[in-house]
Amino acid sequence: MKNIIPALDKCVLFKNISKEEIETLLKETSYNINTYKKNEIIALEENKCSNLGIILEGKVEVQKIFPSGKVIALNTFEEGNIFGEALVFSKKNVYPSTIVSINNTKIMFVQKDDIIKLCSINDKFLNNFMTVLSDRILMLSGKIRNLSYETIRKKIVNVLLEEYKKQKTVFLTLPYSRKKMAEILNVQRPSLSRELINMKEEGIIDFDKNVIKIVDLELLEECLID
Repeated sequence: MKNIIPALDKCVLFKNISKEEIETLLKETSYNINTYKKNEIIALEENKCSNLGIILEGKVEVQKIFPSGKVIALNTFEEGNIFGEALVFSKKNVYPSTIVSINNTKIMFVQKDDIIKLCSINDKFLNNFMTVLSDRILMLSGKIRNLSYETIRKKIVNVLLEEYKKQKTVFLTLPYSRKKMAEILNVQRPSLSRELINMKEEGIIDFDKNVIKIVDLELLEECLID
């Protein structure tokens, strides 16, 4: 038990909960710990989700695999992150996507009834769990909003303005590659690169690798109105 407490201390569900409290909570909880090798499937799309996963070590990727074999990376979760927190309480509790280990990964699985127990015996755990659910809903709303934009430029602008709000600087360091950005926006990478070049030539932005500078904020905002 003690060897997993340092990892749980980094988990969003145990924020502001002492190591001693975590140890006490674990004694009240049933859980399983599974290990996965690189590129091993953790959960398949349409498989039943009966527990919440806490990443103790490694990194996982949420993928959408199409019948043609095309794979789109939807999200990445690292040590301390969780998955399945909403699905396990849903009436249709099946994975909407496939989850794959990016490297050697160790995951702690907690059943639905034990999640309820943890929420009932520790107010801080309950507050953290509700915060995670709320943040995921907001994130999903943002992705839906981005997909609703009809042009590549508007999709790009929406992402840049969101990052501007977070980073509070015109020099935006994107937390992902150009390829990943194209997947997030659901556009072809060449089309994304072409539109970024057009925006640079128009004096709206400038960029170098994964750093994008907002040259003219007003012009950038006007792109969403046009």
